[in-house]
Order: sequence, then C-alpha cells, then structure tokens
Amino acid sequence: MPDTDAPGVIPIALDAMGGDHAPDEIVAGAVQAVREHGIPVVLVGAPRPLAEALHRHDAAAEIPIVRAEEALAMDEGALASLRRPRSSIAVACHLVRRGDACAVVSAGSTAGIVATGKLRLRGQPGVLRPAIAVALPTRPNPTILLDAGANAEVKPEMLVQFAHLGAAYAETALGISEPRIGLLTIGSEPEKGNKLVKRAHELLSAAPGLVFAGNIEGHDLLSGTVDVIVADGFTGNVALKTMEGSVRYAFAELRETINESRTARIGGLLQKKRIRELYRRLDPEVHGGAVLLGLNGTVVIAHGDSHAKGVSAACVLAARLAQEGVVNRIGERLATTHRSHRLW
Repeated sequence: MPDTDAPGVIPIALDAMGGDHAPDEIVAGAVQAVREHGIPVVLVGAPRPLAEALHRHDAAAEIPIVRAEEALAMDEGALASLRRPRSSIAVACHLVRRGDACAVVSAGSTAGIVATGKLRLRGQPGVLRPAIAVALPTRPNPTILLDAGANAEVKPEMLVQFAHLGAAYAETALGISEPRIGLLTIGSEPEKGNKLVKRAHELLSAAPGLVFAGNIEGHDLLSGTVDVIVADGFTGNVALKTMEGSVRYAFAELRETINESRTARIGGLLQKKRIRELYRRLDPEVHGGAVLLGLNGTVVIAHGDSHAKGVSAACVLAARLAQEGVVNRIGERLATTHRSHRLW
C-alpha cells in the first residue's frame, strides 16, 4: 500500500464534496482507488463527515483529509468560484498548485470546476482557452472529443489550439504518435459548415504539427475514423449528450426485447458475455470522466452521477495523466508550434 507521506509519492486531490452522491460515494471511490489500484489519495472537504465515511470503510489510517470550509453546489455556475474561495474544489486546485498533489479529481459542477481551475491553476503559456476532452469508446483506440462544454463560443484559432490539446492528450494517454484530427460539422466537404468551421478548416489544413483528416459528421463520432474530434463547446456538448442518451435508450430497448419471450431470453443468455462486454465498454463510469486540458495542472471531471466505481476510475485516469506528463506534453507542443508558425 503506498504511503502518502513517503518522499516522491504525490497523491490525487479528490474533491470529496462534489457530485450527486457526495461524500459517501466519493469516499468509497477513494478507498477503492487506494486499495485496488495503489493510488494515493487525499480527500478535500468537511472533516467530520469524511472521517465518519472513512471509519465505515476502516480506512481512516489510509487516506488523509484536508479541510475545506465550503463546497460548490451542483447547480452553481462559474461565478461561484469567486464567491467561495475556500470551496473544496478551490482547495484541491491549491494543493496541485503548491505541489502537494499531482492532480485534481471532482464530480462537482462542471462550470464551477472549469472556472475554479482557470482561476487557481491558470492557463498554460500560449493557451487561449482550456477545453474539456472526453474519450469516446471507439475501437481499437478511444477517440478524443473536445471541446465538450467549456467554451460555447470560440474563434477559429481556438479550434486549432483545441486540436493541439487533443493531439497531446492522444499522444500521452493513448500512445498515438501522429493523431489524426477531424473537425465536427454538417458535411465532409471543406465548404460545409458555418463561418467558424470553414475558417477553422482552412487553418487546420495549414497548421504545422497536425495531421488534419478533414471534416467529419455526427455519425462518425463512434466510427474511429480519426483520433481527435474538434468542435466548439456548444456543439461538442450537444453531440456528447446525444450519444450518451442514444446509448442508454438502445440498452433499455435491448433489455426490454430480451425479456419479451422465452426464446429471446435464451438468446440473451447465449450472448450474455458479449452484451456485458459491450455495456462495460460504453459505461461512462469505466472511463473515468473528462479532462480539462490547457491548465497548469491535471484536472479530471468525473460524471456528476458517479458512484464509487466512477470515482475510482477518475483517480486512475488522473494518476496516469499526471505520471505521463500530459501538462508538459501540451507545453512542448505549443512551444514548438509557436516557433514554427505564429498562430496565436
């Protein structure tokens, strides 16, 4: 079991007060991350309920607590980061900023996490806007979609920068040496889309350091034809939520169909292993959540409805990205593109 007080072992700062099921499921996820994956975690939040939750898991000696006086509610937006400077997510970011944690994980309000991260960790040099990146469950490798909701309105140059952020993520997390970039729009032809997309297509086609594969459409989200899909935050978030809703609907229909008759139930039993594997691959709690790229620190945003499994997966993802240096990789990529071509 890792000793979080040992030299060189830097824990994950886990916002224990963020999420629909905080703090109980957050604490359970922390315990799972420590015991099953060997990832050191520090819980940030109100000490009393966290200590009680740890006691129920007999884990008080394994996971330390850092006090935070306040917490952001799930319905609070970006301005809450200013109103609550001692919130659990703010304290977690502060731990990363001063080197006492290697990454932040939170299942709290996305708007609050983005705003607090920008305020406390600041953007990396040259980054115009941070972007939320989500791994879509494609084969053989996941496809990175960004921006998934941090920036509803962007400029064409920002989409080019999102492509670099996504490429750095794919290189670091997925081991892809030359990630293929696709631009999400309404048609595969270069002239399809609004003014933003058309100009972004021109810039991406000429951008040094990027392998631009052209436009892709909504039906390509799970096709795996590219490694990184770039969109503005409004479009990306709508596409992501539509895909998630479609997957839930398809599985609900599948369950109902299997239970309709004895023959269907027998067929379902015969395919049980493959159905279970498909469900696992499409389960958002398996993948750990989204990553806020472009800040001076690793930030993972778990799903607001995350239970212990999802929180643990988010800690695993955060630890891997921190260990593999995704922040440094983004910095190197942006520095290289600045030298070769002044996009920004």
